[in-house]
Parts: sequence; structure tokens; C-alpha cells
Amino acid sequence: MIDTPSYADALRILGCKDGRLVKVIGFAAEAERTGWALAGGTRLTSSLRDMRDGIIAYGEDVVRRMPELKGGVDRFTRTQRLAAAHAAVVVAAWFEALGEAKLPFTLDQLDRGERISHGVPTAERYARLVAGLLLERLPTPEPHVPYGETRAAVERAYVRMSEAMTGYVGGLSVWDELAVEDQLLLPRLLSEGPTAHALRIYDEDYRSLALDSHEFGVRSLVTERPQPATALSRVAWLLAELAPPRVGDRPMIHRVRMAANALDQPLLLAGKLPEDVYLPLLGEGYLTPRCRVAELTRESSPAERSWWDRQRLLPDPEAFLVGHLTSLRATRAPLLVLGEPGSGKTKLTEVLAARLARSEFLPFRVELRAVRARADVTGQVEQAVGEVLGEEVSYADLVAAGGGAMPVILLDGFDELVQGGLSRYDYLERVREFQAREAGLGRPVAVIVTSRTVVADRVRFPDGLLALQLLPFDDDQVRQWLDIWDQANRALLARRDLKPLPAEAALVHGEMARQPLLLLLLALYDAGGNALQHDHGPLSRARLYEVLLRDYTERETGGARRVAIDQELVLLGAVALSMLARGSQVITDEQLDRDLPALCHGGEDDPDDEEERVDWARKATERFFFVRRKGHAFLHSTFGEFLVAWLTLYALRDLDRRRRLAGDEPLAVVQAVDDDLLYAVTSHSCLAERGPTVGFVLELLEEVPSAVRARCAELLAGLLRRALYERPRRHFTGFRPVRHTTTRRLAAYSANLTLLIVTASEEPVAVSSILPGPDHLERWSALTHLWKGQLGAEGWTGLVTALSAHRVVTDGVEDVVLGGTEPSGMGDVVVAVATGHAPRHRRLLDLLLRALGEGEALPFRDRVGILEELLRTVAVRSPAMHRALGAMWHEEGADRPALRSLLRTMLADPAGRMATWELLVKSGVPESALWEIHQDVLHPGGSGPGA
Repeated sequence: MIDTPSYADALRILGCKDGRLVKVIGFAAEAERTGWALAGGTRLTSSLRDMRDGIIAYGEDVVRRMPELKGGVDRFTRTQRLAAAHAAVVVAAWFEALGEAKLPFTLDQLDRGERISHGVPTAERYARLVAGLLLERLPTPEPHVPYGETRAAVERAYVRMSEAMTGYVGGLSVWDELAVEDQLLLPRLLSEGPTAHALRIYDEDYRSLALDSHEFGVRSLVTERPQPATALSRVAWLLAELAPPRVGDRPMIHRVRMAANALDQPLLLAGKLPEDVYLPLLGEGYLTPRCRVAELTRESSPAERSWWDRQRLLPDPEAFLVGHLTSLRATRAPLLVLGEPGSGKTKLTEVLAARLARSEFLPFRVELRAVRARADVTGQVEQAVGEVLGEEVSYADLVAAGGGAMPVILLDGFDELVQGGLSRYDYLERVREFQAREAGLGRPVAVIVTSRTVVADRVRFPDGLLALQLLPFDDDQVRQWLDIWDQANRALLARRDLKPLPAEAALVHGEMARQPLLLLLLALYDAGGNALQHDHGPLSRARLYEVLLRDYTERETGGARRVAIDQELVLLGAVALSMLARGSQVITDEQLDRDLPALCHGGEDDPDDEEERVDWARKATERFFFVRRKGHAFLHSTFGEFLVAWLTLYALRDLDRRRRLAGDEPLAVVQAVDDDLLYAVTSHSCLAERGPTVGFVLELLEEVPSAVRARCAELLAGLLRRALYERPRRHFTGFRPVRHTTTRRLAAYSANLTLLIVTASEEPVAVSSILPGPDHLERWSALTHLWKGQLGAEGWTGLVTALSAHRVVTDGVEDVVLGGTEPSGMGDVVVAVATGHAPRHRRLLDLLLRALGEGEALPFRDRVGILEELLRTVAVRSPAMHRALGAMWHEEGADRPALRSLLRTMLADPAGRMATWELLVKSGVPESALWEIHQDVLHPGGSGPGA
């Protein structure tokens, strides 16, 4: 929840001139802080009648002066005043209803001078009543909350106010004068009578506010589904209703606003567009997405689709966006926009920035993959704006030049920070701290952050964080977008006797047609020869990417043979591999000129031969699939992920081809399999670092015959058994995007071999089958420890997610099974690092899992002992361990000193301290406790904190 204004806050914000009302509220606030006597309680003149009359009169005055209150102020001040006006209306309605309620006494009787209170002096009791009625925070309308829920929150506030009044009356002499039945009925009379009447008055006053203030009207629109529109056009209309477009900006701000206007650019801002199709402009072809909305808490699971299925569907996302930006919440916590790859997160920020550019807001769009990942929010904004303006400028100067326009920072691609090897789990908290700091300086700012859904389980969510999930298109949206495509391309395609893609042919492809990017790619592919309009069945995503790339390359090269097209795809794959190895989505000409010949030309390009010299960077990136952003980036990151998967499968097919060509030659039996290309492709990074890459590998393998897959799995198993042994000579040694240690490369290679074995096999794979021998568990344990120690947090986390592992016991023999339908989870993570130790340790592992499953079925001390043994002797570090500690910390009667000892052990290793800290906090261990323990680790021997 966010902080909302109380009635006292409302008077301060609106500048109330009723001295008596301000005085009594100020006294009540002082009495709460210092006590009644110190506040000068004897000087308080109490009169419910006067207070009621003053509150009702001021509420009417606020509603009457709404146009005046909104005029001549900046955006944020207007937002504050609107929230304050709502608070004033809420309280005025209750006091009006109180005076008209049928009660066994009148307010004048409560105010009579000869009254005597019971136990507490009347003036002090009155001060407490004022505090309970006017100092408590009140509900405020929010765009993600339907009016009915806001009204219910107001009703709860009225019930609370009625309860405070009941308590006040019970201490006065009037109470003794009431009949017994009236005393019994009074709580009900106060809670039901004034509350119901106050709600009716509130409804009328809210309608008046909505008529006078479009912001309240927008909040009402959120519950209604609008007519279909494109490019957030209703956002522009709603913003114009709030305030006219700004004119006369300073030149610097004018350039910022002009740069944000991307509506006249193609939907895909690519390098070299296809010549025989027309890409609709962003302002023509962007459809408002369907969205779900939720307020995130520590217990939320936004990375899971099933969790989102239970959240609220937004009927009108455009009204929500306008309502959010004009709400108090917008400047107190970021709005997180989540979606699958290709769901339109980046396009949403582009279109929204364009709409905001002509309003009382000042948009700054920041592509996080193109700015310094380690910089703070201010530095990232300054870098992004500096590139637009061509000069360095401070954020403070930008805001000052905006002349009161409220900044809206759109941080696009947070997942690139999380998946780029940096520990930015607290980035959203840093954003919130930036907003709080700016608000304290008088520069309130709204922030919107986009990210892939998959990384949402690796982020800490600050309180009050709202999240949107972008949903796939429904059937009507697919038809609407294809109608736009039809209008743009019907005449062009008719020149080649072709037709635009009809909705029925697209919808055959299921979810593929419902992701905006994939629907565009389907339309582009079909424009080549209407292939999708012939009944070939649905395409997989990997197949779509491959046929699209092949089709475009064939058309660009004038009908090249398959081998030449494969060479082009290898070149593109090498670009993607270089990016993956560097953990970046952008690559420079210099990096490409060094990497590409080393992989695609054996490193034999002669720099002295000017006639034959190849411009590798230009050769690779002049295609449709690239855009320039301080270097080169793929049109969409999923292109790079697909190409890494394709290149990996190409290297695997090459391995199989070489082995088959060797056949039964006498020396083939003793010669090592030539895995040089596969090693070069898979030894720099774990494929699971980018989750979609593994998915693409699986889809590509589905098209490989079963016999070939089985042969490849057998070859890969042989390579895995020899993977850690020295190879005296290899090719492609010049391909080194990043200089890793030999140990790091062997860890990546062996991990990827294991992934490929499991994905190529049609059945689950037993570790004993790929690492035969009596010591298979020990060898498996050695491999998993190598991976965990060398692959880094992203590689290890991705591997555990992609590689399901569970332990089995058959005829008394233990084994680990990889793959299959067994769910991966906390037990599998522990198995991956703990299996293979002595039987005593495996027994402790079973006890740990049992303790986690049964909770308090085991005594607290026994569970602490189990965790301590696993930590100290097996060195288990897993999500299971963190969750167990978090759950036990909050148990009633928990022995926290014992848990502090375990936490001290976990935080002692500086290499993994940051990741451990993150997981412990997400599991529920207070950060303040971790800080105390961390200080104790740094300064052992000092006096430790108490439990």
C-alpha cells in the first residue's frame, strides 16, 4: 500500500483558511505526539457541532472551487490537490450523515458544558476522537481499483469513524442518561445509520468531482471496455482532456520531445527492410495490449503464469495508464510492465513516450541494454538523453528546463540487467529510492520499468509496486491487426499475384499468432510466397524464425543454394554467440571484425591482402535483422537466442556428419571425435543463461529424426566423459569474445554437453548411463560443483531451471535421473550439489527435505541441527536452504540466536554474499538482521546483537 492523505493532510495541501478547524486538528496531532498535557489540553475548546459545521462547509467549498484548485499549477501539485479534495469529500459526507442520523441524543447534548467524562478528562477524550476521525489515512481512487472497491474501502473508513464516536460517547455523562436498550443499540445505530447515508452522499459528491476533474473520470473509465484503437490514441485524447498540449518549451526540451515522437516510424525499426512489403507505421499498427494488473507483495509469484491467471483483467489499459500517471502512486513506486519475448514491451514504451511528448508530462525513454548497467538511474537517464541531444546534460537541469512538466522515465529492458551477469536484484528498490529522493527535492517523477516475465522471480519488489502483465492478442486483436496489414500490403502483394495473410490461416498457429512480434513475422514470411496460406500445419517458433531467415536471405542473394544460405546463418549465429559470450545485446564493429573471421573463416583472413579483405561487420549486420544502437543489436533479442540455438545444432550436426564419414575406417576407432566447432560454440557461456535458447534447441531437435538424435546423444555422452581432460590441439582458438580461464570454459562446455544430451534424448537420462562406473555419483557431484563454482549466478540458476534432476533408488542402488516429467524444484537443486557424498550426508539431505515438507513435525532444534550439518559439512547452498531459514525465522517461539549462527555461516563467503543476501531477504529474513550479522562477520569479537 502507498501512503494516502488524511483529512489533516488535505487541509494542509488545499490551504484551508478555517482557523478553528485547523487549530483543533493541529492540537489533536500534537497531543498524539507529545501527550495531552504537554500539548496544552486545558486550552482546547471542544465542540462537535462546530467541527461538523466547519467540515461540511469546507467540503462544499472544495467541490465548488475545484476548477480554481486545478488551475495554474504543475501536474504533481494538481494530483496532490485532487487526492486531498477526495479526502475532504469523504470526511464531509460522514459528518453530514452523522448530524442527520436518528440517534438517542443530539450533538448539542454531547457538547453541553456540564458533561462529565468517565476516567479520562473530556478534553483529552475529545482530542483522541479528533485524531481517530481526522488524522487517519483515507482511501483514494486508483486506476487499477474499480470504483466498487474504492467505495468499499470508504465504507470501512466510515465504520472505523463510527466506532471512534461510539467510544467517545461511552465515556460521557450522556451515556448514563440513555436507556439500557439504547446503550445496547448505539454501536449498531452509529455503524449502520451514518455509514449508509454517508455512502449515498459520497456517491453524489464523487460524481461531482468526476464531472469537474477528468482525472476522476478517467478512474471510472478503467472499468469499461473501450472500442478498439491503435497506438494508444485514447491516451492522447485523455491527456488532452486533462491539460492542453504544451507549447513554448525551451529548445533542449523541445528536442527531447521531438525525439520521443516515434509514431511515424515503421513497426520494426530495422536496418534494411524487405522491398516487396510495407511495414505499417507505429502509429498505424500498434494495438493497445490486453493487461492484467496486481499489487506485488513478498508472497507474489509474478514469474508464474498460473499466478497471473488469478489477477484482475484491465478492461481499459489506456485509461489505466493515464490514471496511474495522474495518481500519487506513480511518484512513489515504479510501475513494472512484464511480458513474454515479443509481447510488445518496448513498443509500449515507444508509443507511450510519443503520446506523453505532447502533454504536461516530460518523457525520457532509456534502453537499459544501451546504457551503463552499473550506473544509477540518474546516470542512465543522463546517458540516454545525452545521446539524443549530442551533449552532456544533468538530470536536474533537464527537469528545470521542463518548466513544471512532470518527468516520466521509461526504463526498457530490465531483464537485460538481470541476465547480463550483474546482481541487480534490488534495482527496483533503487528506482523507488530515486523517486523518494527526487520528491524530497521538489522534483517528483514517475517511472515505468519493462522486463521479461521470466526474471521476475529474481527481483526484490518494493512496497506499493504495481505490475502489469501484457497478455497475448485475442482472436479479435489478431483480426484487427491483420486488417491493418491487409490495407498496407494488398496492392503490393497483388503485383506478385499474392494475397495478405488472412486471420484464419494465422490463427491455425495458436499462440504464435497471438504474440505481436511473432504475428508480424508470420505475415512477413507469408508475404514471400503465401506459404502459410497452404495447409502445412502450424509452425513452431524455431521453425518460423528459420524459414523467415532463410526466405529473406534467399531473396536477398538472388536464390542462393542451401549451402550458401547455411553460411549466412552461421555468420548471423556467430554474431549472436559473440553477444551471448559478452553478456550484452549490443556489439561493436571492432568486436565483430575480431570474432567473425575467427569462427567463420578459421581466423585466416589476411589483413595485408586489401583486395580480399572482408568487412565482416558490414557483411553480417547489413541485413534486415539488425538495428544500430551504439553498435549493432538484433531487431529483437529472440533473434539472437534462436541463432545461438541454431548454431549449436549446426555444430552438433557437423559432429555427427564427421563421425559418419569416418565410418568403419581402421583409424576412426582410435581417433578422437572432432568436436572443435562444438567446443568453440558452447564453451564460452552456458546456453541456459538465456532461457529461450534452450527452448529453441528443443524445438529444433524435434525436427531431427529419432535415429540421428540417438546417435548424437551417444556421441555427446562420450564427449562428456572426456570433456575435462586435456586436448593438445584445437581449431577456432582465435574465437575468444571474452578471455575466460580454461576451468571456466570446461565448465560451460560440460554443462552444455549435459543439456544437449538430455534435450536430444527422447527418454529421461540416468547419470549412470552417461558416467558409467561404480563412482558415477561422485563424478556427477564433481561436475555439479564445477558448474556451480564457475558458471556464475546466471549460468547456474539457468542450468538448474532448465535441467530437471531427481534422485532415485533402484534395488538399493542410488542414481540421478535427468529430464522427464518429474518437477524440478528445491529438492533437485540440493540433489545437484549434495548427491555423491557419504551415505550419512545423503541421509541428512532426506531429513532436510522431510523437515521442509512437514514443517513443525520435527522439533525446532533438530531442524537447526540438520541445516547446520548440511551447511558446514556438505556446503549446501540452495533456494531450499534459504526458504527453510526464512520460514523458521518467523515461527512462533523461534530460536533466533541459533538461526543467526547459520546465517552468519552463509554470509561468511564474500564471493556469493550478494546472491545469498538477496535470496534470504526474498525468503523472509529481515534485512536489518542480516546487516547486523554481516557487521559481526566483518568485525568478529564485537558484541553481537540480541535475538
